Amino acid sequence: MLVVGLGNPGTRYADTRHNVGFMAVDLLAAQAGGRWRSEPGCHSEAATVGLADRELLLAKPQTFMNRSGVAVLALGQRFDCLPEEMLVVFDDFLLDFGRLRFRRGGSDGGHNGLASIVESLGSQAIPRLRMGIGQPLSDGDIALSDGDIVDYVLSRFDDDESVEELIERSAQAVVCYIEEGVEAAMNRFNGC
Repeated sequence: MLVVGLGNPGTRYADTRHNVGFMAVDLLAAQAGGRWRSEPGCHSEAATVGLADRELLLAKPQTFMNRSGVAVLALGQRFDCLPEEMLVVFDDFLLDFGRLRFRRGGSDGGHNGLASIVESLGSQAIPRLRMGIGQPLSDGDIALSDGDIVDYVLSRFDDDESVEELIERSAQAVVCYIEEGVEAAMNRFNGC
């Protein structure tokens, strides 16, 4: 099984809202004693870990968010992993901060990283875990522009936001998904 955390490579983006997917798989790798390595030809960093008596490949695409599909397609081909055997973990500004939501598949919901993956794999049947990063504030009735949203997702977290708790709960949710399946993970973590 392949668990892909989405984010942008480089120190400039390391602690931004858009990189919570990277943060979640980093924590999973650390907890399981995994070591990150460059995965040649796959445009990714990867770590192999044992979890729930299974070998699991964790990955962080290094293609920037909007081209995540290039890396995920290459990983799937190299490790013979079908879309439904993957789990994609990423930020969602449409969810309140700290909320989690598993889905078995469906549309990209406007997330450019997931859209790239759906397009590259030619399938919407990709399980995913959305991590709520909260919504940017608007001025009353003025709609947010695309630029406002980009600025928000590329911003760092506020001091009063418990990022560590969000990352820890997301890692726990992935472990539940691996050990007990999507139904149990949805029942336990969706809406929390």
